[in-house]
Amino acid sequence: MTGRRGVLLPAIAAALAFAVLISLGVWQLQRKVWKENLIATLSERSSAPPSPVPPPEKWQSLTPAADEFRRVRLRADFEADREARVYSGGAGLRDDVKGQGYFAFAPARMPDGSTVVVNRGYVDNPNPDASLKPLALPAAAIEIVGALRWPEAPGLFVAPYSERQDLWFARDHRAMAARYGWGEVAPFYIEMESPTPPRGVPRPGVLTIKLRNDHVGYALTWFGLAGVLVAVFAFWIRSRRRDDA
Repeated sequence: MTGRRGVLLPAIAAALAFAVLISLGVWQLQRKVWKENLIATLSERSSAPPSPVPPPEKWQSLTPAADEFRRVRLRADFEADREARVYSGGAGLRDDVKGQGYFAFAPARMPDGSTVVVNRGYVDNPNPDASLKPLALPAAAIEIVGALRWPEAPGLFVAPYSERQDLWFARDHRAMAARYGWGEVAPFYIEMESPTPPRGVPRPGVLTIKLRNDHVGYALTWFGLAGVLVAVFAFWIRSRRRDDA
């Protein structure tokens, strides 16, 4: 009876650990299906023909889950000498951006008077600072094609903005608007694809959806640990029985 009691608690602990490991493996398989559906959805949005940008009365009903990366077109007039620079050491969604530089954000006014912020494109410059002058803007309204994006949260260990450099480290266009006095802007910003400025600076580009999908590997890891647990526990039980005999 004492021997059985000595095995009961370890057996319960092993069973609970086994259940947790199997649950984690199953959860990763479920995440795999979710990730595949997400990749398919975002790829479909980013490759669909552009539609007119939604009017202001519909902006509050838009969400990142339902609308991010949707391609849109709009006619807008950039406001002169207004620019925010977002540092980049390489963009995961832009295959053509490899080195250090910045993205040029600027407010643009649509015919109805509403303002959207546009990421005009990338500029090669390893040391952007506050002495840089804003890039030249189109003199008249232009037809823009781009993708809807939402602001990103700043990193835990990096300040979202450097006042000394006048440089942003997070794509938070509403914070930019508040700092530079751009007024009320759309809850989203436009990642510009076209047109390309005559001199090619800044350089707009098409986004490429790249999401890691390593969930099968994670699932196999959890299932493998569950198998190791069973083998170790079986070996321990066998050793106990041998000692008792």
